Amino acid sequence: MTTITPALLDDIRSRFAHVDTCPFTGPRVFFENAGGALTLNAVVDTTAKFAAIPDNQGRDNAASRALVSVIDTARADAATFLNARGGRIVVGESGTELLFRLIAVACLGAPDGVVLGSTLEHPASRSACARWAGVAGKRHVLIPHDDTTGVVTPQAYAAHVTPDVMVATILHTSPVTGMAMDLPGIAAAIRAVAPDALIVVDGIQHACHGRIDLAAAGVDGYVISPYKMFSRHGYGLAWASDRLSALRHDALIGAPEGSWELGTRDTGAYATFSDVVGYFDWLGARVSDASDRRARIEAAGRAIHDHEAVLTSAMLHGTGNLPGLAEMPGVGIVGGVDNPAREGLVSFYVEGRASPDIVRALSDEGIRVHTRKADGYSGNVLTPLGRPDCVRVSLCHYNTEGEVGAFLAAMKRILG
Repeated sequence: MTTITPALLDDIRSRFAHVDTCPFTGPRVFFENAGGALTLNAVVDTTAKFAAIPDNQGRDNAASRALVSVIDTARADAATFLNARGGRIVVGESGTELLFRLIAVACLGAPDGVVLGSTLEHPASRSACARWAGVAGKRHVLIPHDDTTGVVTPQAYAAHVTPDVMVATILHTSPVTGMAMDLPGIAAAIRAVAPDALIVVDGIQHACHGRIDLAAAGVDGYVISPYKMFSRHGYGLAWASDRLSALRHDALIGAPEGSWELGTRDTGAYATFSDVVGYFDWLGARVSDASDRRARIEAAGRAIHDHEAVLTSAMLHGTGNLPGLAEMPGVGIVGGVDNPAREGLVSFYVEGRASPDIVRALSDEGIRVHTRKADGYSGNVLTPLGRPDCVRVSLCHYNTEGEVGAFLAAMKRILG
């Protein structure tokens, strides 16, 4: 296994648009990846290419057949990336829209019982469960997450799951704490008591870090927002198991059995997801000797995880002669300092300082970060901590230790 070397990191960065410069403000460090990652140059090119094609799928001409081939290839690429066996790859309006659709189908199609989730979940899945559990006459139960660590564990699910759980939701990685959940462990804890439960996973924050294995997880639905994993806005992608796809769901009369798409989807959306999978494949070939495509994708995920762990450690504990956030007076770290569940994200607060003021000061220093407030999106995490807000610094594998150093130097001046 090869790590991401400085030379490889330069090659990686060359493949992304606006890696160190904002088209509106000029040079900047981009640490707002959880809000939407940088876009692959290949995705930009592919988007322009397919936006210019007038033909639609399903016609008897060469252009139409070529578009169908692009879609079929993208579905196969997505299944390989997710390590999904069977089921359907679904492209929709957004990740949030697809979570609503999959959860609605599960709630309406499952027998009477409980819809089980956790207090850590993003409003996308919590709102969908609250709505559709109510419509279906089911009880919505939320498992409390651990405020200190920012996670919900398999043990917590095991303590709450009952045989009448018919639908369950899991957040793979939190966009507020940055902590990843033990997805296979949680799914196993659910199935040990409620083996027939339909399990839907919010993978939106996790996907850009790689390491998705749906065959090992044993779930029924998994949802991604591709703009958060190097593609573009305008579509979401999901996988729905054969069991979930067999339930009644919105579909056109006469559509192929199991079809989820409503109307003609953008072929360019499918094609840009193939670009993303191709990028993971390329990176895996650079950090391993694997000959199998799935193995290369797995190798890329490991390299991404390891590089991001180095960056977050430097951010927390310092780099060169610069102190880390954990060593700065008045700074608190959401989820704790040395949390092994952390994935490329550090949320922090400064005693006596409003987080929006810190974000603006960092922006003035050329550092792009984001405020999370105790509102409908992040209040489930921040309110129990007694925090009105925090600063979210979200990294990705194309970021450098030098950029972390620039952030820490800016924080030292701001707090000075």
